[in-house]
Amino acid sequence: MERHAFAMRIKENQMNAYRQKLGEIWKELTDFLDRNGMKNFSIWNAEDLIFGYYENTEGKKLDEAEDAVRSRLIEKMQDTFQWISVPGQDMRLMYHDFGIVRENKELIRHRVFMTKLKEGCEEEYKARHDGLVAKRGDAVNPGPDSNFSIWSAGGYIFGYNEIDTTMEVQETAQAREETIAWETRQLEIMDWITNDVDWMTGEVHADVKRLAWHN
Repeated sequence: MERHAFAMRIKENQMNAYRQKLGEIWKELTDFLDRNGMKNFSIWNAEDLIFGYYENTEGKKLDEAEDAVRSRLIEKMQDTFQWISVPGQDMRLMYHDFGIVRENKELIRHRVFMTKLKEGCEEEYKARHDGLVAKRGDAVNPGPDSNFSIWSAGGYIFGYNEIDTTMEVQETAQAREETIAWETRQLEIMDWITNDVDWMTGEVHADVKRLAWHN
């Protein structure tokens, strides 16, 4: 399975138009996804940012006709947004911990987050997360987290995580201390857009919203 992600910024006063046009093309879009084996497609929003995620079969490529369909769908919405990622290319994968992926999404809670990297901090962010991968080694995360990936484009960070709610447990005091230590260090190199650490900082940020999903 391949994982893909894209990001864009809604133009000023165009959010309503974006939502409306998404609804207008939704049937054609989902037919396109189904024909090309694209699954677990979702679109997320915080402030003026859009983050999209989907999966497809390993090595699956669009033929000329289907690529034309994709271009036509994008063109129908193009006047409502500006690209952050490069169209047709994945964002940079900064971190992954895919674990045991749940095919059944009925008991899944998503965590999607967005941050803005401070200037010149992209490689430091990547290095810190590479350290987490090295520390984990070959161990496979049994849950509750799965399909966890973090992407970067245009100085932004976008995180995607599927959490099995049947496996969630109350955070221990030690785990909370470790979270605070990690997030405090991360504040050296990035600023939050979503409200994930507002409980820690006392600041107020946007709540991320899922605008659309198609399995």
